Amino acid sequence: MAFCTGLIVANIYYCQPLVILIAKEFNIPEHIAGRITYLTQAGYALGLFLLVPLGDMFERKRQILVITGLASFSLLLAALARNFLLLQAVSFLIGACSIVPQLILPMAANLSDDRSRGQNIGVVMSGLLVGILASRAVSGSIGFWLGWRAVYYLAAAICVSLIVLMAARFPKSQPSFRGSYGSLMRSMFSYIRTEAMLREASLINFLAFAIISGFWTVMVLFLANPPYSFQALEIGLFGIAGAAGALAAPLVGKLSGGRNPRRNLMIGFLLQLLSIAIFYFTGTNIYLFVTGIILIDIAQQAIHVTNQTRIYTIAPEARNRLNTVFMSVSFVGASIGSALGLWLWDQGGWALFNTGIGAITVINILIYQFYGKKQPVL
Repeated sequence: MAFCTGLIVANIYYCQPLVILIAKEFNIPEHIAGRITYLTQAGYALGLFLLVPLGDMFERKRQILVITGLASFSLLLAALARNFLLLQAVSFLIGACSIVPQLILPMAANLSDDRSRGQNIGVVMSGLLVGILASRAVSGSIGFWLGWRAVYYLAAAICVSLIVLMAARFPKSQPSFRGSYGSLMRSMFSYIRTEAMLREASLINFLAFAIISGFWTVMVLFLANPPYSFQALEIGLFGIAGAAGALAAPLVGKLSGGRNPRRNLMIGFLLQLLSIAIFYFTGTNIYLFVTGIILIDIAQQAIHVTNQTRIYTIAPEARNRLNTVFMSVSFVGASIGSALGLWLWDQGGWALFNTGIGAITVINILIYQFYGKKQPVL
């Protein structure tokens, strides 16, 4: 499950190191080419909202196979795109059809007992994070040597291979919801209204995803310009620096099953602030810059895995719907974060961007404190 999750989630992030190459081919400014990053995330958010709840209503394995097939087709269309308008539209479809990891995570939770659930979610999340990080490195390398279209051809072939693997290895599931699609969606909104923990986790993740997505989008532009002036190959390799976050995910998941998992959130916020300070004051020191990348990815895992483990304790029979709310809000945040990051970069460069994400982190700490006064430690 971790393996498949990583390879499918990579579809969303292949585009990030390719922005410079795409801008050159279509003869457009880099910040315009960067639109494909937030369009992919916006598509992912819409796919989460409309498709993931169906995992409680239909047999999950079949749903996973069909959607992966659609993802493969969308990636092939991207490889064949001959104008930027079409590439933008197809990027949105790629995001919408790459929501399979959010069907696999509830499946893993359902197959786990209470004691091991947090750790198992952490393991699957490790696969997801490795996929995100490796996708940037692989994408940058292949794009440099073979062109950006080759990345999408390869991604389409990988999805076809995964369909065969998942058809053979994934267990079948029993739907937990009986009713219409409309009643399914209404029940999802009822959880938003009644569950304070879900609201807190989703809001915090919204801002955390805005920060990390904005960072990885703007980092490409920062490294492509002086003093670094790196090429796509070199920029892609920076994704490897975040591998420490993947190693931290199982540990975070295990700690999330303890008596006070909310403390992991504060650790994540503090690590975010530390990494942002490193980027702001020492962005021209390559070694400290890499250290900051490691810290910001560990921070993201501390926040995300903790929140995801917490929401799965609310209603076991509705994990797909809970995950839909949680991840839809998160990726709306990611999309807005990428767009906001590009705007901040255009207005004031690296310094203004880091000031902006630092302010967002402070807002998250205030939200954490507000909800901490109104609910138990869980």
